[in-house]
Amino acid sequence: MPLPPPEVTHRLVVLTYNGGATRFEAANGEPAGMQNDLVNLFALQFGYTVEYRTRDHVAELLDALRQQQAHLLAADLIPARDQLHDLVFGSSYFPVHQVVVCNTDGIHPESISDLPGLRVATVADSWHDDALRAARLKVPALQWREVAGGWEEGLLVQVARGDLDVAVVDSATYDRVRHLYANLDVAFELPPDGNLAWILPQAGSPVLRQQVNAFFAQIMRDGRLKQIVDRYYGYADRLEDQDVGGILQRMHAVLPKYRKIFYEAQQLTGIDWRLLAAISYQESHWDPQATSPTGVRGMMMMTVDTADKMGVDDRLDPRQSVLGGARYLQELIDQLGNNVDYADRVWMALAAYNQGQGHLDDARNLALNRHLNPRLWCDVKRTLPQLSVPGPHPGVHHGYCRGGEAVAFVESVRTYYDILQRYEKPWQPPLVDFASHTK
Repeated sequence: MPLPPPEVTHRLVVLTYNGGATRFEAANGEPAGMQNDLVNLFALQFGYTVEYRTRDHVAELLDALRQQQAHLLAADLIPARDQLHDLVFGSSYFPVHQVVVCNTDGIHPESISDLPGLRVATVADSWHDDALRAARLKVPALQWREVAGGWEEGLLVQVARGDLDVAVVDSATYDRVRHLYANLDVAFELPPDGNLAWILPQAGSPVLRQQVNAFFAQIMRDGRLKQIVDRYYGYADRLEDQDVGGILQRMHAVLPKYRKIFYEAQQLTGIDWRLLAAISYQESHWDPQATSPTGVRGMMMMTVDTADKMGVDDRLDPRQSVLGGARYLQELIDQLGNNVDYADRVWMALAAYNQGQGHLDDARNLALNRHLNPRLWCDVKRTLPQLSVPGPHPGVHHGYCRGGEAVAFVESVRTYYDILQRYEKPWQPPLVDFASHTK
């Protein structure tokens, strides 16, 4: 039996799947993911409570939607044409390309004509099937495997392991996970391009359809969509392959020596130890003896002034450096105030960690003067590089700044943090005092 319209019951039933693009459990135990954030924002705006229902296959999601077992599908996917009967798209919110991804340690095809004979796979009932069928008209020997019980990220894992030669996926999926696998690369793209959108049953509520379209139009105008996209995709292309390979190698060889120090820093400040470890890797590659030509030193590369302020006597002592750097970051986060969302506070605090609070304030003032939002990192990172351009800028009081360097620093830390979240477990402080466990 079809569900009653959500505008009547104030209950919104949403179909999705469990994955990094959609909805998953974050380190703090709370749901996260781009679709989770978008749906919750939509529900808040229109006064709905949300019930999520998951399925394991594209066809199962679409069948449940056709039968109106849910009001909409929010799953970051574009179905094949033959799966779209009795369904309609809402407003598009994210452009994507179809990419053929290969393993750099294996065969690197240059065009569709190089795929026959290779192990090719894509998600069943997706728009990639349409693209591959069209390509087979030109290359009749083309064959591929349609994977029904899995999602695109799982196919990329198989390519990285060498179990597949290539996978055809959305560019959004590749961008989100490429920094986790140093041996993945885009071989070439397949036409056509597409746009992600929520999907609704054609016989469903016309009121809900109007609300969906109005919602996306509004969050595109006011910048909230840009903020959510930046949260999950804004740092995707920052690192080179050797950077990714480096942290993966040192995560096993070096990080275990210092893990307990990062745990202690988390207990001291409440900042996730993996974020602190990501900062330390970006700064020193977890080398306690690291020293720059400008005189900053140690695991967290502290200046003399910052070390003195944080009570650090020996910057080359790993424990002192990590705890001092963590306290300093927490101080910068607190200075930004609660009117900025926590994630944006963290990224802006990292920019201040790199270039100083004064220059961050200048970038935020510049954002305000240019009709951008000084409370959003995705806007502030647009103005920071402009501080290196000579000339007067309204609201700028601290002069020249290597703002582009600050942006690169923050985005690299974000990528390293994402890698560590994937491979390292969160740490829960013990109920008794930490010091009693370290004596």
